[in-house]
Amino acid sequence: MDASKKKSGRDNRIAYQEFGTGSQPNAATERPVTELPPSQQKIRVQASRKGRKGKTVTEITGFQLKPETLSDLAKQLKSQCGTGGTVKENTIEMQGDCKQKVVEILTGLGYPAKISGG
Repeated sequence: MDASKKKSGRDNRIAYQEFGTGSQPNAATERPVTELPPSQQKIRVQASRKGRKGKTVTEITGFQLKPETLSDLAKQLKSQCGTGGTVKENTIEMQGDCKQKVVEILTGLGYPAKISGG
């Protein structure tokens, strides 16, 4: 087989595919997210260095929010802490060790946040 055919993607034909096209999420494969009020969520805040080449990251887990609400909350936390960060699978990751400040901000917003780990 010619190497140029492999690179162009002409041999990547799909023989069988369930749920339509694989590149777009389908309503049948997505699960609905039930958004709980802040007082009913159990938020954990911890600092971690695993898998980050020694860099400290503050992980905030336990959210049951819609992705839009979670990204808005992450934006607010990042601006108030003055750090960068991201949202990954219902977890907010912020650069640096800012556990105390994050807990203060979240409790002010009505979330019962606790520091976990050492």
